[in-house]
Amino acid sequence: MALMTGKQYRDSLNDGREVYIDGEKVRNVSEHPSFKPIIDVKARMYDMALEAKYKDTLTTTLSNGEVVSRAYKAPETKEDLSAIRKHVETVLDDLGGVVYRVGDETIGEMWSLFDAQDKLNEIDPTYAKNIKYHIDRVAREDLFHVSANTDPKGDRSKLFSGKDGGTLLHVVEENDQGIVVKGAKFETAAAYAHQAFVKPTILDWNAGSEKMAPFACGFICDMGSPGLKSICRTSLGTERNPQDYPIATKFEEIDTLLIFDNVLIPWENVLFHRSLESAAYIRSTLHRYSAFNYTLRMLRRADYLIGAALLNVEQTGLTHLQAVKEKISELINYREGINAHLTAAVANAERSPGGLMMPNQSLLYTGRVFALANFPAMAHLTRELVGGQLAVTPDSTTMADPEIKQYFDQYYSVGEWTPEDRGKLLYFARDLLNSSYAGHRTTFELFAQSPPFAQQMAVFNNFDMEPQRELVRKAAGLKPSLPVTR
Repeated sequence: MALMTGKQYRDSLNDGREVYIDGEKVRNVSEHPSFKPIIDVKARMYDMALEAKYKDTLTTTLSNGEVVSRAYKAPETKEDLSAIRKHVETVLDDLGGVVYRVGDETIGEMWSLFDAQDKLNEIDPTYAKNIKYHIDRVAREDLFHVSANTDPKGDRSKLFSGKDGGTLLHVVEENDQGIVVKGAKFETAAAYAHQAFVKPTILDWNAGSEKMAPFACGFICDMGSPGLKSICRTSLGTERNPQDYPIATKFEEIDTLLIFDNVLIPWENVLFHRSLESAAYIRSTLHRYSAFNYTLRMLRRADYLIGAALLNVEQTGLTHLQAVKEKISELINYREGINAHLTAAVANAERSPGGLMMPNQSLLYTGRVFALANFPAMAHLTRELVGGQLAVTPDSTTMADPEIKQYFDQYYSVGEWTPEDRGKLLYFARDLLNSSYAGHRTTFELFAQSPPFAQQMAVFNNFDMEPQRELVRKAAGLKPSLPVTR
């Protein structure tokens, strides 16, 4: 059976990888305090798939009888898309929080590349074969697969001209074994993943020239490859009290600067190479599937906003006020707006160029924009409903101090709500809305799939505008032959 256990996942990280954080070289990633909490979360996900109560939801059986993760089986029907949604929601429910980079959302980028196989075959049939192999391998070996997209930003005027790759990752050598690459990428979770799908991102390939070819490469890279270094940012949850920061201490996902210092990529791991057309295509279709899993996480974030707001106004007796009900209604509208986009994207799913079933692209991308664009306002609305105690409540250690506990008993008790329970609610809401972790999440969500302008371009490029044109042509009496320029 292909499924990995949590222990096997932890053990697999001891592969000689070079990981640095807070001025030290990490000797044991799975036990280091900055990584252990999120590695424990991922290990729990592996173990969940082996438990009887979750097996039917989290796994599926291939035609040869092999059991694999439901998240890693490419969708061929609408039912597959619904099953992927149930997989994500079941995992998040068990974990009790939202995690983004755990594998199910990044494998979709490989499916997008699978849809490009005909184009790649025109260049070299080897690449299409490699793509199929690696999609199959992730499922059969139950690998933690991430995506290395983001480039360190250099002189972007040169980058956008398509004439100078600057410091972007590029091929410096080709030999019998494969390609040798040099450069850097940012990726969340790379330090504790098995492999990454590395690809170019921000270059305007349409404006490029042949000298940009070394930058137009995509490949699978093992995170233990010689010459690869993971340089990580400081954890926002380490050394925090779990009672005071219940989200950050458990679900902090570590972002990594990946340094490719002449890393050899075997030919069997190369997915495209020296192909400006392939680089442009993967950028335009990269989130064809992954945006679905990503937006599902925003839906769950909306659920937490509603839950935190509801519990607070209920324990303080404010739910009878019309103004409070109106604010709760706004949160519900937001939540159901995301839900409607996701539900409709499956109901109106489309056959992809590669023969897979992809969520309706227009509904999916507009749903992603709706979720991300409105989250800050909904978070602020939740702050209003939780109130100023979010900012002024002492921490749990202070509240438990026997010398002053009587004051908390007096001033923090409301009906059946004890000071301890009120404190837990406020600490959770603070970590959801006001902590360093909360601020980081908001920025991460804004850019994790692509910057806002690129998300809007995905909406523009995937909406069929012809019906609206035809409506106006007919109503205004225009000639149907008038040219269209996009």
